[in-house]
Amino acid sequence: MQPTAKDWDARVTRLSQKLPDRLRRAVDWLREPSRIWLRLAAAFLFILGGIFSILPVLGLWMLPLGLALLAQDVPWLKVPLEKAARWIEATWNDVVAWWRRRQNR
Repeated sequence: MQPTAKDWDARVTRLSQKLPDRLRRAVDWLREPSRIWLRLAAAFLFILGGIFSILPVLGLWMLPLGLALLAQDVPWLKVPLEKAARWIEATWNDVVAWWRRRQNR
């Protein structure tokens, strides 16, 4: 099954529901359509922070977060991000299965 933009939106919604209440409300507030300029500014700052990951506090964790925020307003980013998320999920499941097989020896 080919990933779609709706798959990405559903993934983000599911993930935000797993966040603590206060953080979930902040994410939902930021995802509102009227917050486009704040969301774009935050996305670019996160992406910039991800690029300068050699500095303290900044890190590569900022890059995917910035891309996820940017995808809210740039629809053509949603499908590649969904594909990347599916690949990461499948790879993680493979690693966990390998680890469990290794532990059972």
